[in-house]
Amino acid sequence: MDGSIATPEETLPAVSLRVQTLKNRPDFQRASRAPRVAMPGFILQMRKRAAGEADGIRVGFTCSKKVGNAVARNRAKRRLREVARLALPHEGRDGMDYVLVGRSDATASLPFDKLQSDFTKALGILHGKQRSGSKK
Repeated sequence: MDGSIATPEETLPAVSLRVQTLKNRPDFQRASRAPRVAMPGFILQMRKRAAGEADGIRVGFTCSKKVGNAVARNRAKRRLREVARLALPHEGRDGMDYVLVGRSDATASLPFDKLQSDFTKALGILHGKQRSGSKK
């Protein structure tokens, strides 16, 4: 594809806004102590990284065995990955780590547009808390 039919919403963000994936356990542990917002389909945790850490937006996904068997956990994580892929390049903040935690039964069964709107709402709540300086 030459990109001639892409609309501005479909174009890729600048390189600095690319979303990287969290993979190391210590990153998830640090995020678990950060502010969070619980929504019907997931829990969103957000942590501001220290000045010496890497730039960009990073995101991680986790689903415990409470979510279900491997098939259910993988489906829930696929849905969470897609929600983050669509929203974080535009609404995420540089220097932040976001972790989405799947919830039992809800992550896989909620309508996708409901997950998207809840994610946008959760980002707004966490960004507002971070701006005001409150802990939780």
